[in-house]
Amino acid sequence: MPSLTKNFLTPASLACFLLTAVIGFSLDQWSKVEAFHRLCSGIQINSDGSASVTGAREYIFIPGLINFSVVVNPGAVFGFGSGMQTLFKVVSIAAILFITFLFVNSGRQRIYQILLGMLLAGVVGNLYDRVRFSYVRDMIHGLPHWPKLFPYIFNVADTFLCTGVGLMIVYSLLTDPGRAKVAAERT
Repeated sequence: MPSLTKNFLTPASLACFLLTAVIGFSLDQWSKVEAFHRLCSGIQINSDGSASVTGAREYIFIPGLINFSVVVNPGAVFGFGSGMQTLFKVVSIAAILFITFLFVNSGRQRIYQILLGMLLAGVVGNLYDRVRFSYVRDMIHGLPHWPKLFPYIFNVADTFLCTGVGLMIVYSLLTDPGRAKVAAERT
């Protein structure tokens, strides 16, 4: 069997990668729909084409640690790069292709495949918003009492991306990917 299709034909590999991605994407989209349904009266498209939230309300989830407050983000992570939607869409598609390439070459590294699924969920979740709305829906405000320390509002997709990258770094430091791939393929 050609090695390029092996992981796509292995149920365990597919479950680790695609099931993680589908569950992550579903959680992201569900949380966005719920947050915007419950915490604002709607989205207004302004005369310049930008969007803004109308009737926004805040929900204190864990006092001092996490609040829910909806915003529309026309930029990338933490609002950087406002107005560069085409670039972000192209970068997202390139990221999806790269993550898929990494999955194809991951052998039987199940933890690695789960981490790749997390990354895919995050990229696809925000890409979906950019394609459908031309902005990303954000709602999680961490450390709301320290706005100078962490003024950003983010979403579940961002959480999957940041957590996935962080865990990928830890995974890379704790394992030798080449040796782990060879050992996994022997079993």
